[in-house]
This record gives sequence, C-alpha cells and structure tokens, in this order.
Amino acid sequence: MSESVRGVLDGQFTLGVEEEFQIVDPENRELRAYVSQLLEEGKHNALLRERVRPEMHQSVVETGTGICRDVKQARDEICELRGTLGAMAKKGGLRIVAAGTHPFSDWKKQEITEGDRYKGLTDELQDVARANLIWGLHVHVGIKDREVAMALANQVRYFLPHILALSTSSPFWLGRETGLMSTRSEIFKRFPRTGIPSHFESYTAFQEYVDLLIKTGCIDNAKKIWWDVRAHPFFDTVEVRVCDMTTRIDDTLAITALIQALMGKLYLLYRRNLAFRTYSRALIEENKWRAVRWGIDGKLIDFGKREEVPVRDLVVELLEFVGEAADIFGTHDELDRVRTILAEGTSADRQLAVFRSTGSLAAIVDYNIEQTQIGA
Repeated sequence: MSESVRGVLDGQFTLGVEEEFQIVDPENRELRAYVSQLLEEGKHNALLRERVRPEMHQSVVETGTGICRDVKQARDEICELRGTLGAMAKKGGLRIVAAGTHPFSDWKKQEITEGDRYKGLTDELQDVARANLIWGLHVHVGIKDREVAMALANQVRYFLPHILALSTSSPFWLGRETGLMSTRSEIFKRFPRTGIPSHFESYTAFQEYVDLLIKTGCIDNAKKIWWDVRAHPFFDTVEVRVCDMTTRIDDTLAITALIQALMGKLYLLYRRNLAFRTYSRALIEENKWRAVRWGIDGKLIDFGKREEVPVRDLVVELLEFVGEAADIFGTHDELDRVRTILAEGTSADRQLAVFRSTGSLAAIVDYNIEQTQIGA
C-alpha cells in the first residue's frame, strides 16, 4: 500500500461542513427573526436536534454535518439538512436562503439572539458585532497531528483567495450593488483577528500566541480567533473559513472537495519533505482583495512568476495540482463542478445577472430561495 493511501486510510481527511442560512419572509423578502422557533421545533426532530445552531442574529441559522468520512457522506448530510430545515421554515411561512449577504435588509432592524455569548460579543464589539449580518461556509478537514495541522494551515493560506473567488455570493448590501463580489469579506474585516493569518513556525508557537491573548484579557478562548483558516483549537481539524455561503448545494460540495483534495496534496508533499512554499500575509492579502473585488473574472498574482494571471487559469492549474489527491478521495466528479463554476459563474455572478435583467432586489431573493433548495 502506498504512503498516500495509508495517509488517507489512517482516519484523516474526514470532513465537517457548516452552512449559515438567512431566514426570509417570502412575501416582503425581508429577513425574519425566527431562529428561536426553528430551534424549538428542531428539538423534536432527530436530525436537527444536534445539527442546528443559532447565530448572533435571530434571522440567521447554522447547520453542521457530523464527521463525514468522505464527500459522498457530506453530500447526503447537507442535502438532508437543507431539505429538512427548508421544510421546517416553510411550515412557519418562511424560507431559507444560502448567500453571503441579503440584498437589502438593514442590520439595525435585526434582533440579537439572547445568551451570554452574544451579549458578551456585542458588549465588547458594539456595532461591529451588530452589523455583522453575513453568512459563510466553513469546511473542516480532519488532521490528527497538531504540528502537521499547523504546517498545512500555513501552506493552504496561499490558495485561500482562489477558493474565495469560487464561492463569492455577496454583491449587494443595504439595497446597493456594492461593486464587490464578496461584500461579506469586507464586512467581516471589521472584527478583530480575521483575514489571512500570519505564518506560525509551529503549533507550539500558535499556542503561545493564544495563551498570551487569554492572559492579557484580549480573548477568553481561542474560538474568538476568526481567521480565514485556523488549526481548530478544540477539534483535530484544519478549518477553512474564507468562503461566502454558497447558494447551490453542488457548489458547496465542489468547494468542499477542492479543499479536501488541496489539504491532501499538501499533506503528501509534507510527507515527502516537499512542502509548498509559504508566502507572507501581506502578499496573500493582496490576492484576497482581488478575489473580493472581481471574483473569478479577476486576476491574481502568481508570486512564483511575479506576474498577474487570470483566476480561471490559476484554478485550472489548482485542479491539476490536486489531481493525485482527488484520485485517492474519488472526488473528480465534484471537482468537475469547479470547472462548471468557472464557465457559468458564481452565485454573485448569477445574482448580478438577475438584477440587471429585472432591476429588482426582490427578484434576487426569489432566485436565491429557489436555488438554495435545488437538490435538497
């Protein structure tokens, strides 16, 4: 058995997928404070009881899969969760929407979820927290060894702008076309300890950083570090948090498969003492801004060539780069969906097309409602 297959079969590269949804009134298309009712009803549903969580705003609900052995299991769970949650919301006369921002609802009119956690955040961050009316997709990849997890988190940083560009779904905010494909990313930047993390020489160095922040009263636990990627402080995973919430299930699974294959490829290189080169946070942030602004229609900097390259070309190169790992995981079908995103556009592209053909923000909400449930 080859070293690559052994690495995969050693219980690593499992998946956990967290999706955040808008709760929307289909009549006026506004966000609706309803998560408490959903959670109460969810107590009586075996599937949702452990898989649905509140967020800071009452108009936001999060689902999380269990630990999935592969992308196929993740697909099954995501489809079931979306379908069940959508049916429960519909029973209350509402709908769920998967997108990084709502096109026109005002954060100032949203109710904050009760609880010590959210009270603590709003007390500390004030309107920065209250205005954080955004939705994201988080993908966990299981890595047992903490030092390996830290090494892979360092290396995957380079590819985060590529992944963000594929997930963009937030081109509107407060009734305006913002000119950005990922408005969500810029809103979240207001939080402390967000964005591309710095390089850490070891997991021990990262833990020393966390311990200092706790000792000096900056945070009370490491979950208040909200970087675009992190070696998770409590789970044996690397968590990629850079993505906008993807509207279509197939896009969620395509990006999940890409993240898994990328982590697998970086692990293989690590095992062969061929670690991918690491770049500075400042350089990677330049590429992230380009992904925020233009999505897949933009160009990123190829730091090796020291020149601009179209995102589409770089993503095709990325798919080739992860091919060995995709063979092991059996995820070429899901990765083919990445090529479809490049050809047909992201959710942000599709929302803009709806707006330009109708001139209606309400039509965007209607479109997102329909797209969110495809395949659920």
